[in-house]
Amino acid sequence: MVATSTHRWRFFRAGGFDQVRIDRGADLAALGELDQKLWVALSCPTHGVECDEKTLALIDADHDGRIRAPDVIGATKWTCSVLKDASVLVERREALALSSIDDDADEGKRLRASAQQILKNLGKGDAKEISVEDLLDTAKIFAATRFNGDGVVPAASAEQPAIAGAIADVIKCVGSETDRSGAPGITKALLDKFYAEAADFAAWSKRAEDDGATILPLGPATAGAVDAFAAVRAKVDDYFARCRLLAFDARAAIPLNGDEAAYPKLAALELKGDELKGFPLAKVEAGKALPLDHGVNPAWATALEALRKSVVAPLLGDRASLTEVEWATIVRKLAPYEAWRGEKKGAIVEALGLARVRELLDGDDTRGAIEKLIAQDEALRPEA
Repeated sequence: MVATSTHRWRFFRAGGFDQVRIDRGADLAALGELDQKLWVALSCPTHGVECDEKTLALIDADHDGRIRAPDVIGATKWTCSVLKDASVLVERREALALSSIDDDADEGKRLRASAQQILKNLGKGDAKEISVEDLLDTAKIFAATRFNGDGVVPAASAEQPAIAGAIADVIKCVGSETDRSGAPGITKALLDKFYAEAADFAAWSKRAEDDGATILPLGPATAGAVDAFAAVRAKVDDYFARCRLLAFDARAAIPLNGDEAAYPKLAALELKGDELKGFPLAKVEAGKALPLDHGVNPAWATALEALRKSVVAPLLGDRASLTEVEWATIVRKLAPYEAWRGEKKGAIVEALGLARVRELLDGDDTRGAIEKLIAQDEALRPEA
């Protein structure tokens, strides 16, 4: 139940009903005392009505998409509390004089400081009043400021080129959040994520350096060799499996070398090579080595040549064919690299290169310098 109002209300008649007249600051200040049976409406949506939707969103305290009496009363009560005289609310002026803000209280003091900072940012440091238009473009308000209280630090916030470059690298790897100025920047969470990924990547890379003979049997060329190996591994395994099966039962020779019925169909086509990918790498015979040059499936000739040059020759010496035992040796020698690559961590920072990652990890407290910038920005949160 609403307590008896001590405010003297005035009424006017419209549409056959007596309605409360609210045209004085005192009326607004006492709005919470008005019996809600006298309100014309107790609820309205925040969309689809002839009111500024941004204003309605500010009034909608619980963000449920509707403005109710408590929302209006709460917004009015707060507004009156930060003004010296609520009468300015009914003057319908386009701007609010800074002198109208009651800065005796903490809330009013923060509000006035914010208004003055906004005007200063906009190049109106000597202005005595602030308008809605001054507040509309947040990016414009913060465009020329290093810090704006949102906890997001763009590269431009750093005065040292090295720190600005580090922030740019962090953004490149882990992404960014939009600063109030509109520029991309990083937060403490993004910075922490970057350094965690960088530490993981550096540790993973060091494992290959510490055990290079095992993990990198071909040195820097190991990565390319493993790619060439992986491209044909399944087909080579398939070839030797067919040879073993044929050694077990010679009757399997015809089906294991491909369906003869497929050849007449192929003869009618203009062959481009892909049509043969499903056939074995070479003619299958019991105990036969895999040829690497002559007599190979044309669809796989290029891949087998890459295997011969990048893997077979460096590991076993150049040769025209590969036995199953030799193939098993290759698989064994490349297994440590495959396992190491499969456990890669910190790939998100790999594009920077290992040298740059280590520089950022081991530099003269680059991380600390960025954390300091973020802390300076956060310190302005109440004012902003």
